[in-house]
Amino acid sequence: MPLARVKKFLSSYPDLEIILFDSSTHNSELAAQALGVTPAEIAKTLCFLADGRPVLLTTCGDRRTDVKALAKALGVKKVKFADAATVETATGFPPGGVSPVGILPGVPLYLDRSLWDFAIVYSAAGTANSALPISPDRLKEITGAEVIDVCK
Repeated sequence: MPLARVKKFLSSYPDLEIILFDSSTHNSELAAQALGVTPAEIAKTLCFLADGRPVLLTTCGDRRTDVKALAKALGVKKVKFADAATVETATGFPPGGVSPVGILPGVPLYLDRSLWDFAIVYSAAGTANSALPISPDRLKEITGAEVIDVCK
């Protein structure tokens, strides 16, 4: 179960708590409404195929990924969005609930520099009705993700 996997990962970090909602937060706008923040403060995690291999990128909810810049940052020739089935297979999370924590082994995670525009961002926590408030520095610390600058 995706939420249980995220909770297990976070059990080592008692300062971090998941918020659960009665309504869907499966996109940045819905999550922002539920939390009373701007869509930019939502840390959306997107799944791409980079030369056919899945990679995750967490960025601000109001940003668009420059796939050419992402390909260059990753040192690959082709990057495209993963379809819903690939997202679920590669991450173990449903689209709209992809979390940057508790991800399956072997799927690299990158954090876009835009996250540092905010002291706290809100990522999904394995479901389309959950959020994890976290500072970008703390997210980098607990995930070991590389920071890149590929979103506009």
